Amino acid sequence: MKTVRIWDLPTRLFHWLLAAAIFALIATGMRGGDALRWHFFLGYAVLALLLWRLVWGIVGGHWSRFATIIPTPARVLRYLRRQATPADLAGHNPLGALAVFAIIAIMLAQVVSGLMVDDEIFYQGPLTGRVPSDWIAFATSWHSGWGKKLTLGIIVLHVCAVSFHSLTGHKLIGPMFTGDKTLPQNDAAALPASTDGARQRLLALAIVAVAALSVWALVAWGNAAPSISSY
Repeated sequence: MKTVRIWDLPTRLFHWLLAAAIFALIATGMRGGDALRWHFFLGYAVLALLLWRLVWGIVGGHWSRFATIIPTPARVLRYLRRQATPADLAGHNPLGALAVFAIIAIMLAQVVSGLMVDDEIFYQGPLTGRVPSDWIAFATSWHSGWGKKLTLGIIVLHVCAVSFHSLTGHKLIGPMFTGDKTLPQNDAAALPASTDGARQRLLALAIVAVAALSVWALVAWGNAAPSISSY
């Protein structure tokens, strides 16, 4: 058996920070009232995390890159037929990769729509003064309707899938803490390890800074609008 670095530290931190932020978003959204103030801040944080992940999916460690984990039809078929190669299973398996892309897409839709919500009582998203009224109506309906249902659904599905794999002997949670997977010698020798040194981590910090600054600039631009647009 041999240990291989699969998940770089930035990817691991992203995973657990996103999980914590999503659960906090669900809790503050359900509580309402003054908790919605934190709901907005958490939404901004999630948007920054997602922007970071989109970039990291291009320049991150080998197994964090979208090109490596993209669930092609061939990979999915091999997995379903139980003929998956070590490379198919080292990072996210094909079905796990589908879940990753689904979570990113659903959460992006949810946080972007949250920027345009208007409950017509207490709270308005920062972009309500910058977009047409029909956009606001659609975003508000989506955010509290299908967007919320899809978010809860994909989270429950993800937790159930991880639990199932853990019970069947596939170690998924441990490597997301340590970054390493222990594999048979022959399999490990055929797999490249993810780069996870100081240089890579500094790059991740720089991308985080740019993502956070971009979200701050977007929110500031939205809040600078004098009133809700009616065009």
